[in-house]
Amino acid sequence: MTETPADGVGKISVTAASTGGMGQRYLASGSRVAMRLWSEQPTSSGKPEAARDYETVGYVISGRARLRTGDETLELGPGDSWVVPAGVEHTYEIVEELTAVEATAPPAREAGRDAPTG
Repeated sequence: MTETPADGVGKISVTAASTGGMGQRYLASGSRVAMRLWSEQPTSSGKPEAARDYETVGYVISGRARLRTGDETLELGPGDSWVVPAGVEHTYEIVEELTAVEATAPPAREAGRDAPTG
């Protein structure tokens, strides 16, 4: 793993990326945005809804999920992308083993923002 230096360019290899408490792998991170990988996440009925203080955009590589926010449900499959604004209560149900990449702004890993909920 290479940490991103203060002056810019850095690299994180997925094989060396650290793993968070919910199974996410922390990829490249800058001062205003960070990426994480959810690899081969097993099917689940979803967790309690949570609102995070960061914006999330994501892209499904493989598998299927449902993103629920209030009365709205988005069906997500390979090639689909999504956005969850900061402060919006939501949950994900993994319908078929899922691999997806997300970017969070500000970085979810900092300041305890990415702690498991529920």
